[in-house]
Amino acid sequence: MRLSVRHVTRYSFDTPARGLVQTHKLIPSTCASQNILSWTVSVGDAIRGAAFRDSAGDMVETISVRGPVDEMVIEVSGEVETTDLYGVLRNHRETVPPTTYLRSSRLTRADTALRDLSASALEGMEDDSALNRAHALARAVNTAIAYVPGETEEMTTAAEALSGAKGVCQDHSHALIALAHAAEIPARYVAGYLHSGQDATGEASHAWAELFVPGLGWVGFDASNRCCPDERYIRLCSGYDAQDAAPIRGILNAGVEEHLDVSVAVMSQHQQ
Repeated sequence: MRLSVRHVTRYSFDTPARGLVQTHKLIPSTCASQNILSWTVSVGDAIRGAAFRDSAGDMVETISVRGPVDEMVIEVSGEVETTDLYGVLRNHRETVPPTTYLRSSRLTRADTALRDLSASALEGMEDDSALNRAHALARAVNTAIAYVPGETEEMTTAAEALSGAKGVCQDHSHALIALAHAAEIPARYVAGYLHSGQDATGEASHAWAELFVPGLGWVGFDASNRCCPDERYIRLCSGYDAQDAAPIRGILNAGVEEHLDVSVAVMSQHQQ
């Protein structure tokens, strides 16, 4: 499938900031399931700094803006040709060992309820395949946490989302990571884009989890949509949680209040 993306992020500030420094992970992953046909990241008058591929295989670029700064606009546009590999991440160059992703963060830490859900999902599957066990955990998250926008916040933890039984893709991903860790399965958070069809739940800017399956490697699981990422998905980057995998992270001087406006459109070629 050929997908086009237009992603605009606009920051505005109540009072001019003295300066702004950001780290971007806005270039799609290099892997077998996607081929970048064209891709542009515009940062206006910002000064581009270092650009490199980190140990997790993500492309990273730093930018800075000299103040005073009233507004900052980041525009991403491009086309990617995608292939359905059933969620398996292939030909992705990274040097981080999978066991690194057994470490939990505040957002993905498993409490008693999450550990119990993990054990319940895997009950009787001791002799089943690692892949089937991973699918069982994803189904458990989908059943336990209904997809309901507006019920959780940016810093809602996996435990809080499970307790409230409502959330969005970020919450589903955090919960799945927590369940995987409880079962001693390496898991990480993935940020990207989704071309949503009529039968899909979600938004153009999307998130899912990857679990490490022996014999296959990293496999993506979208608990929100009860599927593995296919040709509708574009993978951007990964991390321990939503904060660590954020495509845009920044430092702003204290006392300045920022307002954020984001628009994302993902279209297939026949829609253009």
